[in-house]
Amino acid sequence: MRTIPVFFLALLVSLSLLASFALAADTAAKPNVIVILTDDQGFGELGATGNPVIRTPHIDRLAGQSVALTQFHVMPVCSPTRACLMTGRYNYRTGVVDTFLGRSLMHPDETTLAQMLASGGYRTGIFGKWHLGDNYPMRAMDKGFQESLVLSGGGLAQPGDSPDPVDERGAYFNATLRHNGQWVKTQGYVSDVITDAAIQFIQQAGDQPFFVYLPFNCPHSPHQVPDEYRQRHGEQDFAADKFPQTGHPMAASHDPDVLGRVYGMIENIDDNVGRLLAKLDEFQLADNTIVVFLSDNGCQQHRGYNAGLQGWKGTPWEGGIHQFCFVRWPAQLPAGRQVDRIAAHIDLAPTLLDLCGVPKPPRVQFDGLSLAPLLRGQAGAWPDRVLCFQWHRGDVPGRYRAFAARRQDWKLVQPLGVGDKWDGKTQFQLYDMAHDPLEMHDLAAQEPDRVAQLKAQYDAWFSDVTGARDYHVPADLPGNTARGPRVADAARLARSGRQLGTERHRLLGGAGRSAGAIRSPLSFCAPGGGRRSHADLRRRRRAASGDSRRSRLRLPRRSSPRGPGAPGSRGQGRDGRLRSAIRRGQGRELAWLWYRMTAARGRSGMVTSKPSRINSRPTRCCVRPLSKSVSVYCASASKPRSAKRADS
Repeated sequence: MRTIPVFFLALLVSLSLLASFALAADTAAKPNVIVILTDDQGFGELGATGNPVIRTPHIDRLAGQSVALTQFHVMPVCSPTRACLMTGRYNYRTGVVDTFLGRSLMHPDETTLAQMLASGGYRTGIFGKWHLGDNYPMRAMDKGFQESLVLSGGGLAQPGDSPDPVDERGAYFNATLRHNGQWVKTQGYVSDVITDAAIQFIQQAGDQPFFVYLPFNCPHSPHQVPDEYRQRHGEQDFAADKFPQTGHPMAASHDPDVLGRVYGMIENIDDNVGRLLAKLDEFQLADNTIVVFLSDNGCQQHRGYNAGLQGWKGTPWEGGIHQFCFVRWPAQLPAGRQVDRIAAHIDLAPTLLDLCGVPKPPRVQFDGLSLAPLLRGQAGAWPDRVLCFQWHRGDVPGRYRAFAARRQDWKLVQPLGVGDKWDGKTQFQLYDMAHDPLEMHDLAAQEPDRVAQLKAQYDAWFSDVTGARDYHVPADLPGNTARGPRVADAARLARSGRQLGTERHRLLGGAGRSAGAIRSPLSFCAPGGGRRSHADLRRRRRAASGDSRRSRLRLPRRSSPRGPGAPGSRGQGRDGRLRSAIRRGQGRELAWLWYRMTAARGRSGMVTSKPSRINSRPTRCCVRPLSKSVSVYCASASKPRSAKRADS
């Protein structure tokens, strides 16, 4: 009788060992992945793309060892590109429409590349700029990254910064970043710091394949850079006649100091890329590591060299959306190959999954295609398709507003309506990209049929990618199908939340409220430094409007440690009524609404972006949606408090 259990035990152990050996062999065969993303670097700001002044030897060498996607495109601005890159889907599907004021929050029901690779046995880490949500459940650490060292909101020197004093050289030096959700003080220039963290992560990976996402915050403004890089280029380096004069040439009037700083920031990135690649060689990982290098949008409007392209960051012309993209994998991809088929950010996630042999989850529906056959030179007859790119300010996507629709040989552009307001006017332009890649000659008047065709294809795209989201109403919890009067109330409260966010944004000097990024829920940072109370902000608002009476739209008052508007506190405004409704158990819709409202108006949402000072202790207030209840608690840095739960 005893031999049967022993036999089965031995059998189970043998099967377990075989399974573990099979898994180890499977993961060992998978390539590592590094995606390097720069911030606001233009197509023409590399030596490899024809810039005669900038010094980028390491990236140039990487380009020579890679397959180059010569017709690669991104969105005109930051967060939309990042949402597309992480999901393989157009950003409008993910809920991301802009870069601040709560419009850059990627919906929690989206599945990211990090989550998909993690399910395939990868160790995942992000080091740098996430910009798709700072609060649960939209942080990078909630979306598949097992290790995260990130800056908040849209970048440093923005409202998402920690309350720590800024280094005298600027916010890019000795920055306080979030490491796995906790503030940590770093030492050094931010690009050096995040590269060091990425190298350390790679060194600790062991035999497990890794995915490193290294999104630099540079050369995004403010243009803060170590002196050794800033002083490399003098005014004489930026004379217009030193640069190629093809297409839309460099303007004669520009600021050489700004250009010197931008070039210095990029050259610092180049040195860090060189360090990273050298470590791959040192660790003997280079041959089986896929390295992807690209930028998130066109360069800033610094009037510098833009490779003859029309437009800048924020525009649907080539200067805003055409980017370099280099893919290096020495073990599999031939160096020096150039792929001239149109491609985009939405293609990278399906491509990397294909190259890594990780299956796509059944519920995920990509907009992009795997470019693996093109990269390997096995594509044959590659089908033409239409890629669309659009961005403008505002809460809701607008049809025909600042967009481009691109086929392989033709491109339709409507550039009007980028700003906050749009009068509905359109100016359709058509370019023959096969013979006029720099967009010099508008052929819309000569080719009305082609304009109509591309316009119809854009219409179909717009209806498709915006049809699944209601941008006026906060998204429900995943799986929540409840509807009724409470959702209508939620819509009204959400509109009030957006109005409040706009009001705070105006009062604080239009400094760009990043999603979930504000100094604290109880006090605010003045544009010139220091802190201002809610009462001060109310006085400034009334003075600006010329109205001495209290407005109906009131900022929450400073209140008790239970948070603004908590039951029993003095600040019983909309926040208080909403919190009270949540505590009375009025459904998950209101819990989710509280989260969306606070994030959308510059408040911190689920977890505050910064600690507020209450009773001389740093305190964070949290509202977390649960299946049938809401947990509201304050966690003190010196004495954690137990969670208070209000069951519904």
